[in-house]
Amino acid sequence: MIHAAVLTISDSVSAGARGDRSGPAVRERLEQLGWKVSVTEVIPDEAAEISQRLSTLADGGQVAAIFTTGGTGLGPRDVTPEATRAVVDREIPGFGELMRAKGRESTPLATLSRSLAGTRGRVLLVNLPGSPRGAVESLDAIVELVPHVLELLRGQTEHVSAPQE
Repeated sequence: MIHAAVLTISDSVSAGARGDRSGPAVRERLEQLGWKVSVTEVIPDEAAEISQRLSTLADGGQVAAIFTTGGTGLGPRDVTPEATRAVVDREIPGFGELMRAKGRESTPLATLSRSLAGTRGRVLLVNLPGSPRGAVESLDAIVELVPHVLELLRGQTEHVSAPQE
């Protein structure tokens, strides 16, 4: 079973001015896939706070993957990618590319998402959009690759070829 954290990044949700819809949607989807979501939190759009929490979670050994939702747009307070980039060891550009490509099948606005993914130690970090639909669609775009990423991060790097017929 894969253990995950879901962090909603939103000033309005953290202030109690709006309910969180995207975090619960991501959690529900992960649980449908058989994952255990052991951490759910809401954090304001503050780069230092986001980076600190991502670092603490990634270094704590409690989760294998951290999914953020929100803060990936072009607004002045959308700083999640920058906060994530500050703490990852390596980026995985293909995840962001794949999430945007899949999102464009639903809306041309997906092109504007700055979602990214990367690794810190043995933990995968993925930024998802802030809308519930966009977050789940982006998650679905990459989720089949996550188990392989986690195997690689644990040092399981042997590639097994498919049997020839």
